[in-house]
Amino acid sequence: MKFFQRKISTLSDEEVLARYQKKGDKKWVGVLFERYAHLVFGVCMKYLKNTHHAEEATQILFEKLISKLRDQDVKNFRGWLHTVSKNECLMILRKNKPEELELKEQILSEPVESGQAQLREVKLTKLESAINTLKPDQKECIKLFYLEEKSYKQIEESTAYTLKEVKSHIQNGKRNLKLTLEKEHEFASSQEKS
Repeated sequence: MKFFQRKISTLSDEEVLARYQKKGDKKWVGVLFERYAHLVFGVCMKYLKNTHHAEEATQILFEKLISKLRDQDVKNFRGWLHTVSKNECLMILRKNKPEELELKEQILSEPVESGQAQLREVKLTKLESAINTLKPDQKECIKLFYLEEKSYKQIEESTAYTLKEVKSHIQNGKRNLKLTLEKEHEFASSQEKS
């Protein structure tokens, strides 16, 4: 058994990864976990600033690696893992920061009382309608970012857009959504006064 462990310790990260991709045996991801759990935990602590949350994020990240590593072409595992860890933490922060409420969350955050359920439904319908008025590239990026909660990097990987284009489409899409919803609100207010 010690011979086997010594043999594993001499394998490079890329060799361990290749064995995992070839056979699908999760023990190889376990080897990478043993090597880099401290690195991932350190990155998570840097961003999340909470031991419990950093430990959870580290576990979640390595669980996600089981599927991510099946077909990823990773040349520098340590660098790639650092970037993936940072992106995961940023996603967690984006989801959990109350001061960074997104458009969808702002609409959904109002308390629902018996008469307000219909109002919320109307607002969601208006939001969906406003999203459909966006240019196709903005519409696609907005839906992927807000509704499917994908990161900039994930959107870049799943579309033909560069990272810069993804950020631009989301920023412009948000601005255009806000303008559309404000115009809709002004129009509804003027109709009520008439």
